[in-house]
Amino acid sequence: MDFRDCYLCWKWQVAFSLLLCSWGWVSGQLRYSIVEESDPGTWVGNVAQDLGIKRAEISQRRLHISSEKNQKYFTVNKENGGLFVKDRIDREILCRSIVNCRLHVEVVAENPLELFNIEIEILDINDNSPTFSKRDHFIEITELLTSPGAQFSLEIAEDLDIGANSVSQYTLNTNPYFSFSVNNRYDGTLIPQLILEKVLDREEKQEHNLILTAIDGGDPARSGSCHITIKVLDINDNPPIFNQSVYKISLRENLPLNSRIIILNATDQDEAMNGEIQYYFDEHTSASARKLFDLKQQSGEIFITGNLDFEELNFYELSVKAVDKGTPKLTGNCLVQVEIEDVNDNSPEIYFSSFTNEILENAPLGTVVGLINVIDKDSGKNGEIQLDISNIVPFKIRVNKDHYSLTTDGNLDREKIHLYTIDLTATDLGSPPLSSKTTVSLRVSDVNDNAPTFTQSTYNAFIKENSDPGTLLCTVSATDTDEGVNSDLVFSIVETQIDGFSVSSFVYINSNTGDIYAQRSFEYDHIQTLQITIKVEDSGSPKLFSTIPVFIFILDTNDKSPTLLYPEHSEDLIVQERIPKSTSAGYLVTKLTAVDLDSGHNAWLAFNLIEPGSSALFQVSKHTGEVRTLRGFQEMENTEQRVVVTISDHGDPPLSTTVTIVVSIADEIVVERPKYGDFLRNSKPSSDMTLYLIVSLVAISLVSLVTFIILLVRCLRKESYGYSSSCCYLGGSDSKSYMDQYQPALFMNTDGTLKYMEVRMVPPGGQGQCYQTNVPPAPQQRDSTFLQFLDFPHLRELVKDNDSTSDTSCLNDPSKMQL
Repeated sequence: MDFRDCYLCWKWQVAFSLLLCSWGWVSGQLRYSIVEESDPGTWVGNVAQDLGIKRAEISQRRLHISSEKNQKYFTVNKENGGLFVKDRIDREILCRSIVNCRLHVEVVAENPLELFNIEIEILDINDNSPTFSKRDHFIEITELLTSPGAQFSLEIAEDLDIGANSVSQYTLNTNPYFSFSVNNRYDGTLIPQLILEKVLDREEKQEHNLILTAIDGGDPARSGSCHITIKVLDINDNPPIFNQSVYKISLRENLPLNSRIIILNATDQDEAMNGEIQYYFDEHTSASARKLFDLKQQSGEIFITGNLDFEELNFYELSVKAVDKGTPKLTGNCLVQVEIEDVNDNSPEIYFSSFTNEILENAPLGTVVGLINVIDKDSGKNGEIQLDISNIVPFKIRVNKDHYSLTTDGNLDREKIHLYTIDLTATDLGSPPLSSKTTVSLRVSDVNDNAPTFTQSTYNAFIKENSDPGTLLCTVSATDTDEGVNSDLVFSIVETQIDGFSVSSFVYINSNTGDIYAQRSFEYDHIQTLQITIKVEDSGSPKLFSTIPVFIFILDTNDKSPTLLYPEHSEDLIVQERIPKSTSAGYLVTKLTAVDLDSGHNAWLAFNLIEPGSSALFQVSKHTGEVRTLRGFQEMENTEQRVVVTISDHGDPPLSTTVTIVVSIADEIVVERPKYGDFLRNSKPSSDMTLYLIVSLVAISLVSLVTFIILLVRCLRKESYGYSSSCCYLGGSDSKSYMDQYQPALFMNTDGTLKYMEVRMVPPGGQGQCYQTNVPPAPQQRDSTFLQFLDFPHLRELVKDNDSTSDTSCLNDPSKMQL
């Protein structure tokens, strides 16, 4: 078996034995050991098992290395929780001459979020041989004056390995004039020294050659050698001597450059050149110390030439020699020990780690947002940290064993604040204290916690009767303070029944825009008002919604011509009337009674003469329809006169009906005057007149009932919404029902006959609305009385003064509707 095979066998044996002994918790954290130069894939330990994570939960916890500095050296298997070597580890590069080389690895477990510290000790193997900085070393010894027992310091060998693998012994080849001894220094370094065994005689031998060998303690051992040349010189028999063999100095790490730290003093009893001394750092002073300190050759002053850093190295040893100028040169040695004191010169470093920069607005109190790690390279009080949140936010810092966590400390509402900027300030306890600040931006993500709301409390829509299907009625709009899909709105109509038909057969709504369209053509005589309920729903989960009532009013159009009710007439609207020849001016020829099935202005009638010839004999009342004589008749005039009257409404455009009255002039007309009360007691009136009377009374009752129901429903709805019902004609101190407001009144002639009948709508406050049914006076009265068709104001007139955003509609002044 060759040397490499032996070495590898020893290496694995040591690694295996160390791993078996290193598992477990120590002082609250995991510790493992592994030898340097282990191959990638080498097993370090089962982190999941040692942390108490069940095997079935390993993949869910998603273990991984979070330390960026050490991620290149180790990796965690997410399936079994094993910790493995990822890359080559060279202990000498990582820790240099530090005896205990430990790497601190942070392992993060997600779901739930936890942070674990693992300490891995890197064990040294004997992979470096001892080396001397110089292959040849020269020593000058004065003949005769150098007594046996004199000691000469030799160069120490450096071995990058530590412990047993570092230099453990020196050997020197056999020589009768010299022997060899080894001293242990303060830090355990072996100092080889050459000892003179007998007086040297230059004339006998001028030069001695020795081989110094350094051997480490590894298995197998490694070695390195140095050639020593000893030159025998003539007399300079007094070496320089320092007043102290060891100087101890304490320095603060923030001393400025070029500060003088000490003046060394050595004396030489020789005179002249042999007594002049120069100071040098000898071979035992490390290269790092030479970069930080400078020794003045003539004065022995030592100055600082580099920045001292307690966190990098807090102790230095300077080996100084004093050399005279004699021949041969004699030297004296001393040791300067420099201890570096810590000052608070490092601000804390804040590291915030979070797997997301968002948090749900309904997150419960105490939810962990992220982990915070604060590092201060100083020591003692200078390295103790206090972490604070410097602004007012609903978050707080929770202190764990060796790190901090940022958690929620209040209720979040994205609709009020959607982005939080959190200032974290870390302050140490040094004097003066140092601090650092970092800013964390955290976005609050939306949840569907706000129902959509309509922009109005109610909607009123108006459409003319007989409008085409597809006519736009109105547009409802709503807003949702949520965002994304939680604010995507969908409009719909709440399904109800209207006269036994689905509401969707009457109207349609665009689910995206809120536009409401008519599905059919409406007839004012059949329906005047529709009430539907609109629903708006967002697209969140769960879905939230709101509803709102929409009132649709059907507006009357002038599509009905006036209809003559009285007097009796032929199909060609020709009326026959007889009057006595002896009539005087103002005689009532007849009274025209007509009706228009429209409403409002469309049902207001006006009577006008259109025949020029008859205008000299007759006149017609524009509002009452009474046809009277303007003067008495003359003998020469025709006994038959034609009076043409047009009955027109006030629609736009107006519609009219033309009536022709044929007036026959007779010498004498016998008229039987009915007795008082016959009008009411007549049990067999004209069938046509009876039908008209019944139709008129039924129309009055139906219209009154429908109007009463509409106003009652609207008043109750307003009260349920908390609005005033002051514009409704119901409620308050008025105890009369709506039907009681329609009061029929009979107006009689002086002779006891019925002159006309009024049906009045008397709203609170004394204002009324009157529709007259005119009946001719007794001399001209036929067999029965007639009622003119009653109608009510147009619904558009009831609400025309109200804003579309209002949820109430008040009646206009009834006095404007008087016929």
